[in-house]
Amino acid sequence: MSARRTSRRVLNSTVALAAAGAVALSPVLPLAQEYQPASMDPVAIRIGAAEDYTRVEFAGVVGARSRVTVDGRRVVVRIGTTAAPDVSRLKVDPPSGVESVETRAVQGGTELILTLAEGAEARTGMADGAVFLNLYAPGRAPERAAGETQADAAVPTVGVRTEATATALTLRFDWPRSVGAAVFRRGDAVWVVFDGAAKLDLADAADLGPAKGARWAAGPDYVALRLEAPKALTVSASADGGAWTVRIGGGATPAGGVRVDRDPSGEPALAFNMAGSGRAIWLTDPVVGDRFAAVTAVGPAKGFPQRRRTVDLHVLPTAQGLAIETLADDLSIVADGDLVVVSRPRGLILSSPAALLEAADAPADEAPRKAPNPALILENWKASDDGGFLARHRKLQAEAAEEGADAAADPRAPAKKRLAYARFLVGSGLGYEALGVLNALVETQPGMLGEPEVRGLRAAARVSVGRLDEAQADLSGAAISGDPSAKAWLGLIASRRGDWEEARRQFAAAAGVVDAFPPEWRARFGCAHALAAIELGDLEAARALLAYALSQPIGAAEQLQIRLVQARLFERTGELDKASAVFAAVGKAPLDAVAVPARLGVVRIGLARGVMPAKDAAAELETLRWRWRGDATELEVIRTLGRLYLSQGLYREALTALRAAGPRMATMPGGIELQADVQAAFRMLFLEGGADGLQPIQALGLFYDFRELTPIGADGDEMVRRLARRLVDVDLLDQAAELLKYQVDQRLDGVARAVVATDLATVYLMDRQPEAALQAIWSSRTTLLPSALNAERRALEARALMDLGRFDHALEVLGDDASPAALEVRAEVLWKQETWAGAGALYERLLGDRHLDAATPLSAADETRLIRAGVGYSLGKDDAGLSRLAQRYAPFVEKARSPDALRIALYDPLTLSSPSGLAAAIQSSNTFTGWVEGARARFREQTPAAQTKTGGATPAAPPARPAPAGA
Repeated sequence: MSARRTSRRVLNSTVALAAAGAVALSPVLPLAQEYQPASMDPVAIRIGAAEDYTRVEFAGVVGARSRVTVDGRRVVVRIGTTAAPDVSRLKVDPPSGVESVETRAVQGGTELILTLAEGAEARTGMADGAVFLNLYAPGRAPERAAGETQADAAVPTVGVRTEATATALTLRFDWPRSVGAAVFRRGDAVWVVFDGAAKLDLADAADLGPAKGARWAAGPDYVALRLEAPKALTVSASADGGAWTVRIGGGATPAGGVRVDRDPSGEPALAFNMAGSGRAIWLTDPVVGDRFAAVTAVGPAKGFPQRRRTVDLHVLPTAQGLAIETLADDLSIVADGDLVVVSRPRGLILSSPAALLEAADAPADEAPRKAPNPALILENWKASDDGGFLARHRKLQAEAAEEGADAAADPRAPAKKRLAYARFLVGSGLGYEALGVLNALVETQPGMLGEPEVRGLRAAARVSVGRLDEAQADLSGAAISGDPSAKAWLGLIASRRGDWEEARRQFAAAAGVVDAFPPEWRARFGCAHALAAIELGDLEAARALLAYALSQPIGAAEQLQIRLVQARLFERTGELDKASAVFAAVGKAPLDAVAVPARLGVVRIGLARGVMPAKDAAAELETLRWRWRGDATELEVIRTLGRLYLSQGLYREALTALRAAGPRMATMPGGIELQADVQAAFRMLFLEGGADGLQPIQALGLFYDFRELTPIGADGDEMVRRLARRLVDVDLLDQAAELLKYQVDQRLDGVARAVVATDLATVYLMDRQPEAALQAIWSSRTTLLPSALNAERRALEARALMDLGRFDHALEVLGDDASPAALEVRAEVLWKQETWAGAGALYERLLGDRHLDAATPLSAADETRLIRAGVGYSLGKDDAGLSRLAQRYAPFVEKARSPDALRIALYDPLTLSSPSGLAAAIQSSNTFTGWVEGARARFREQTPAAQTKTGGATPAAPPARPAPAGA
């Protein structure tokens, strides 16, 4: 795609952003001039005629900054562009009262000169984002004085409300109309100045928290409040319509946005670019007694963050507007539109204290000068836009190469030219090239690592190419770590890593130097700081920071990145219509770095509002997942997709998506949260019952495919045991045994291993694998097992020995154990040894007092015991025992599952003497089936509360396990 076509697509996206609604546009600065659409020229001259006057408006990005000077019959409109505006209509059909219209080129702009007729009048102002001229024919201009004197008679009362804590104070000034303000600190005092006459009502401002001594004074066109507050407390301001809010302390973040440069006219004066500037108000400090000026501006808040000094004046840091101290009596401060020009009749003395300002005027072919701060980038480091890049690059490269050759022979050779070349590369955005120069410099002269500028330049280059860890290492050096310019880079690094609190701390420490960076970096710092403020819930600070970032003269690509953060602010404040509109507009850009997160925002809001079907959302997210890879955006897409699949019950798709990032992105912002999402999804499926709706074999397959997600410890063990129980319930005994065996062999120790090995032995016996059952019991022997668990393990070991035909060993293992499980196995052994009378007695003992409840039919297990007891007594010739059984259990025969077998066992001993009769009785009393059903029921009844949570350690009081049901 050609550069022109790409630029046009970026333009269309930016225009769409504006069309998405004025809600998305900051009032500080419209979109950058170079990307304005044809329908919104940089200078748009609009003319409208009324009965008494003609109105001429200068709109557009450049036109709205026009400066108008009225000198008698001569009106001069200075427009900051070298392109001649279209004034053909003004010349062909001059407004009434205008004799002539002409244009002329001046340095840095164009002037439109209107000559008025005798008696005609021109009045100027600014409204609706445009500078206007009202041109009145002779004798038609309305009078002014009467209105002004009447306004003086009615001064409004402005209420002041406070909210105070021990460390912070918030003041709210409720003006009935929009006014300009200046908010700043002078020493121990905080000043709040408004450019409107009023009386302050402090009745609701009794509690000042950490502040004290509030006093106010008013003039004919201003009112000022002064109060004392500790110097450690920061000051910020914000505007909401006619209301101004001033915060002192409490983590207040001062706004930036005011820039200073030499006056464009070339005169020795300073020009402060401050959108919506009001006027200069001269005040006298009641404590110090000196005189200073406060320059107001309308909202949103914009301040001057860094103290600057020249021979003639001091510019104080402000939270809103400007504050200027001077010893000169003839200092002139003129606020006109967006410019505040500070000058003296003979010009300001811009000497060494303003060296940073003078550096901007350095010749383009001069080597880039060293910045005042080691990690600071100066705007004049890069090549000019007039095609001088290649020439300047060749010159600096040749000089650096010559110096580098000398350094190879003499490690103490100077590095001036190589550092100048590195500054040029860093300022031009050539990070990789700058790293090559700086690394070669350090390799040749290792001592240069002790130079703060070398570390600062290399850190800036590394941040620009995404090597954040290496950049942080450079910025952590003792020679640079405390510098505010380093703090700015550390704030940006922390923001990109998602460490929002650290980002805010570092940006706050860098507030005094951020305005010295080039516009693109000021915008990036402001945008990153705003994102951190949004994530921490400081939405007022985020608004001010976004306004600051948007006020910079940057390209459309940078502005789209800021709009993306602005949309997140709208989303956080619940303004979903605005957020969706901005996301949709940015999502049309051909720049994937902003388009992908914007389209993700559209999906996120659509799902939250229920206007986007889940199927469409999933398809869009799958597209975005492959469109942009390798950073926090991909992680957020994956997390959103995973949650969407989980909500639809698509568990395999969800785990596949969430696992996609893997360890390669674990250190990125959101990487920890993504891993937590994966673990939470796996836990929800296999520990909290999410997979219970799947078929057991499907659940098993899902578990095996993602078994590496099994958490370490008791929770992971419980997941495996839950799944094993489900497999046992559907006779998938081999798979259940494999799961439990892995736990026993690889994950567990001590009591926990013995508990799971007991379950494993039970499964092996259910699957008729007595050798494996014995191995599971023997390999997990340990001391200090709970008595109930020991009894269960003895019974299982004896049953396994019995199944192997080792009856004597089985009885030896049981010893004198009289637990139900042991009695069950002992009776089975005696039965198989054909010790009939002994077996019959044990089975009757296992029945206990069951005969007392004749109303309830016998269970299958009890019926089997009764049959075997009767057969045992009959074959053992114990007539008394048989008679006792027949008498006690006669009422149960008719309701039994096998009434014929019971009759034979209890009433027909002669039938048992025949081989066929004995075979029928034995077949009806198969105890193995009953034992398996009992064991399955025990697995089914086990709950997390009944499981040990030791993870290998011996519990203080292990819970008792229910014994297997008898057969």
